[in-house]
Amino acid sequence: MNYKIEISLDNNEKFSTFLHENIRQFNNERSIHHKEARKKEAVQPINIIVSDDKENWIGGLNADVYWNWLEINDFWFSEKYRGKGLGGLLLDKAEKIAKEKGAKNALLTTFEFQARSFYEIKGYQVVGEIKNYPPGSSYYTMVKPLI
Repeated sequence: MNYKIEISLDNNEKFSTFLHENIRQFNNERSIHHKEARKKEAVQPINIIVSDDKENWIGGLNADVYWNWLEINDFWFSEKYRGKGLGGLLLDKAEKIAKEKGAKNALLTTFEFQARSFYEIKGYQVVGEIKNYPPGSSYYTMVKPLI
């Protein structure tokens, strides 16, 4: 068997696409859930946008619902608006919408310096931790049943 190994330390979009597409095909062949999630409208987005009185975005949340899960991707507020209950309000709204779309559980990730304690107060539990990522901190995977 002949092959060549090449090392590139530059971004290579074409190669990344090649790998991504082949992993996707592999997963589709072995997991009905992966294949189903790729169908049109199988992944249901949730975007909750918060604006100030001048229509400037000050924060919000985006998430997806698929596989009967709510996956929170990004959740942020401008410093000026933190600690005023907006985060809890948005998280409650996202969970309610997700339940209406069939979600039974919620999933998110957060760094130690971000919002772990906030999510724990809201009922999320750490199910995974990567220590010293980044150095001196931890990275958490958190879940919550939506019953």
